[in-house]
Amino acid sequence: MQFVFCLAMQVSGSKFYYLKNEAVLLEMALVNWTLSEVMKKGFTPLTTPELVRSSVVEKCGFQPRGDNTQVYSIEGSDQCLIGTAEIPVGGIHMDAILAETQLPLKYVAFSHCFRTEAGAAGAATRGLYRVHQFSKVEMFVLCRPEESESYHEELIKIEEDLFSALGLHYKTFDMASGDLGAPAYRKFDVEAWMPGLGRYGEISSASNCLDYQSRRLGIRYRPSEPTPAPLKKGKGSLAPTKFVHTLNATACAVPRMIVCLLENYQQEDGSVIIPGPLRAFMGGLELITPKST
Repeated sequence: MQFVFCLAMQVSGSKFYYLKNEAVLLEMALVNWTLSEVMKKGFTPLTTPELVRSSVVEKCGFQPRGDNTQVYSIEGSDQCLIGTAEIPVGGIHMDAILAETQLPLKYVAFSHCFRTEAGAAGAATRGLYRVHQFSKVEMFVLCRPEESESYHEELIKIEEDLFSALGLHYKTFDMASGDLGAPAYRKFDVEAWMPGLGRYGEISSASNCLDYQSRRLGIRYRPSEPTPAPLKKGKGSLAPTKFVHTLNATACAVPRMIVCLLENYQQEDGSVIIPGPLRAFMGGLELITPKST
């Protein structure tokens, strides 16, 4: 298994990488296993555009311009590279009025993600921990307002079950309001033990955005029950629309998951044990052995 950083730096610049041999299989296994597990929970799989309009980025609560933006903008256009599939998935139902019977809508999306990592510094910038381009599997939920807290709990439980199945040692944090981004009303981060860093490092988060995104994106639903208020003559009996609540959570940020697996499952001889759940997705491979001494 190999990671090639020096060639990537020559070709693309710093914070890019090539994967080779079993590292490629490990990435594919992580993506396919994660998708299959989350789909069992009733999520619809998606692949998404990786270029979106700047207006959609802003409506989702991200800043596509500015000195410390994490967003890559395409010069001479109104498009940006996505930093998370949350953005294009949120845009699917933009300006739509959904029927209450359609809710909840639960998606699990695979995409490549692109981040400038402006202002990032320190040891965590080395290797795969913080890079400009990576693969990610993202969960996204649209639901009725009174259900968003329960779906937030469901997303966190799915994340924890995935990480437990891979044998990772992790902690879940209820983040302080000062650490929340603009869209999030409440956010939980999951950090896993990374021996190379000598500490726990973030591998996932789960956010309840309430109606912050849906108001800006214009995503509403119409309750099934008609409004009890008196109606004027000639008017229909349709209930007024309400804004949905949106939630997002990372099921698998591939590079950081690879870091966790390599560092926690590496043996004294340099070989790496493949966790049981991933073996079927790697052609039955149980152990990655060094190519040379």
